[in-house]
Amino acid sequence: MKHTTRSPEETFELARAFAAKLKKGDVLSLTGELGAGKTRFVQGLAAGLGVPSGTYVRSPSFVLMNEYTGGRLPLYHFDFYRLLSAGELADLGLDEYFYGDGVTAVEWADRFPGEMPEKTRCVEFRIVDESVREIEFVDR
Repeated sequence: MKHTTRSPEETFELARAFAAKLKKGDVLSLTGELGAGKTRFVQGLAAGLGVPSGTYVRSPSFVLMNEYTGGRLPLYHFDFYRLLSAGELADLGLDEYFYGDGVTAVEWADRFPGEMPEKTRCVEFRIVDESVREIEFVDR
């Protein structure tokens, strides 16, 4: 299913609505170029899962993972952008998160597709212009 958003706020709202369908153990692969809206989407997921509104949801580019709790389900937010090899993933304990009690969102998951669970739900972001994004949900 493909959606077009015309602002960061629309991307946020799309993700907030999508979060209502998520359940324990869901894993999301978020792919697309820099600035395509992946982190804004995760902010919407957090809101939709009921993460407290005062929680600052940001890209974990330098820390590799952020965990957000206090909502209906925990949200585990990974960013693989700065990783150079699949071997670096071994230290992250991904299985604990992928098969845990929350929802896992992985930005730049396409860098290591072989490390993602079989039932990963893909969310692909495309920049159309400065403010317009195409966001496609693909179940594989």
